[in-house]
Amino acid sequence: MRVSLRRIAHTRSGDKGNTSNIAVIAYEPHFYPHIKQAVTVAALRAIYNETAVHGPITRYEVDGLGVLNFVLEGALGGGVSRSLAIDNYGKALASAVLRLELEVPDTWAPLLRGPKADQRGSGCSKT
Repeated sequence: MRVSLRRIAHTRSGDKGNTSNIAVIAYEPHFYPHIKQAVTVAALRAIYNETAVHGPITRYEVDGLGVLNFVLEGALGGGVSRSLAIDNYGKALASAVLRLELEVPDTWAPLLRGPKADQRGSGCSKT
């Protein structure tokens, strides 16, 4: 079954200067391997494209905690205090990651957070 990342993880973010930091944190330890496989630098680059992140994206794996930490350089239009693009702040960038869809086992259905598949706007569809 395909689900949005927000069903199995949450994010935290921060920003300093022209760099944003985004942590993707699994709700459960057994979710982490699927997150680690799906949430790659290439996936983030596709989400943000060249308009939101102009510099490199670096991924750090914190396996013991079930966390991926991304550092996005050139992501804040010259820095939060210098940018007119409010949507580029770290929280907006972190929220965008949660729309990423990934394949998870059907047996996880009872464990998923958020709206059920039969509710509108769930971000969940069977394949």
